[in-house]
Amino acid sequence: MKPDNYPSEPACLWEHFYRISQIPRPSKQEAAVRQYIIDLAEELGHSWRCDDVGNLLVSVAGSEGLAGREPVIIQNHLDMVTVKAGDKTHDFERDPLTLQVVDGWLQADRTTLGADNGLGCAAALALMTDTSIAHPPLELLFTVDEETGLGGALNLDPSLLSATLMLNLDTEDWHELYVGCAGGGGWEFTREYEVEAPAVGAEHWILSVQGLAGGHSGIQIHEQLGNAIKLLSQALRDVPGLQLANMSSGVAHNVIPREGRVGFVCAAGGGVQLERSLEAFRADLASYLPAADSAMQLALQSGRFTTVLARQDSRQVLDLLAAFPHGAQAYSLQQPADLVDLSINLAVLELRDGRLFVEASFRYFNEQQSLPLQHSVLALAAAFRLTVNPVVGYPGWQPDFDSPLLARGIALHEQLFGHKPAVKAIHAGLECGILKGKKPDVDILSFGPTIRGAHSPTERLQIETVAPFWRFLTRLLASL
Repeated sequence: MKPDNYPSEPACLWEHFYRISQIPRPSKQEAAVRQYIIDLAEELGHSWRCDDVGNLLVSVAGSEGLAGREPVIIQNHLDMVTVKAGDKTHDFERDPLTLQVVDGWLQADRTTLGADNGLGCAAALALMTDTSIAHPPLELLFTVDEETGLGGALNLDPSLLSATLMLNLDTEDWHELYVGCAGGGGWEFTREYEVEAPAVGAEHWILSVQGLAGGHSGIQIHEQLGNAIKLLSQALRDVPGLQLANMSSGVAHNVIPREGRVGFVCAAGGGVQLERSLEAFRADLASYLPAADSAMQLALQSGRFTTVLARQDSRQVLDLLAAFPHGAQAYSLQQPADLVDLSINLAVLELRDGRLFVEASFRYFNEQQSLPLQHSVLALAAAFRLTVNPVVGYPGWQPDFDSPLLARGIALHEQLFGHKPAVKAIHAGLECGILKGKKPDVDILSFGPTIRGAHSPTERLQIETVAPFWRFLTRLLASL
């Protein structure tokens, strides 16, 4: 059910966003939302095509007087990140989102909102269904599996597309136009350890961390948000006789881990020693973590385990996590100081029954600059005898500041809002780089309303930025 104060204008866009929010759409499970769009297209007489991986293109004829103009691609992805707070019961494969309006922001009840990229999808559907909008012929491209590695774009059949102009609606700061994005890649690491029974008399404990902000591992990596994996391993460094039983933290390669837990045994008295040290540890963290992490909680409770790693192997796992890089590694020399050139996210850790699994991803603008970081991570993996499975990477989108589409966008923004927009590149893996590689003649511009906390349960959409975003989009299309 819509909240009573759900936004009303632009009406068609907000209605489509609500309907999308009621259709579960995790990555690789976009069939239902895709069918919703196909049904709409067929009802309105628009043709559509899908490629072999499920990317959908809907062709919309130009409005009266604009039908003979060059077509424009409107590009968005159908899937959403599925993250919830620890105290929230929600099945992302079955349950609709529960929307709330709080202090001018639209959010969901302790889950990701899916404004990334559902708002862009809703705008595309509004263009398809609102016959009052003037526009040239449109190729509405809805890709799949963006959030787990840009799989839809990487496997797109380029024959779906004919246009040489493209508007991507998947950035998150209003009054900013984007003309470049980061490329990236990653790895999965595994190792099998022998397990043994805990020693008689050993103490059994579970340490958990909750309340960290988490967030997007690209556009928020410069915020120095706490990483639950790092903090858990750091908290255990001085526990006497430590033997790890299990450990779990992180949900996806592109999300900064916000909570986690570790089960362990230790020498008698070790739990009391750790509990006494946690308050000082929490205070130390508060002295340098950002305000967004102020709700962090560390909790110690009793546990019971039948198998654990040997002490030497347990120490080796903690040493690996201490040595593993995380965060911004280099900043742009040309753009503002908060634009990261190179970063890495220690994203997922699972230790269960002696099997260790670690996932990490990296982002770059210049691939050559990323090579030393890649080499250092692989050297670390070799030193700790980890098996490495590289994750397929994706190219960046090199900025084109001479783009005719960019020039038109800057002029229109100044005309509508009285000032020039910021022109930026983004430290995140937009699909633009991949699509540019598949169709080199396409001129691309990316923009969107303001979204905060993407990829976290605090994801929220600033309502007042949606109407001007829509005005800019429709006026830009009418001018092309």
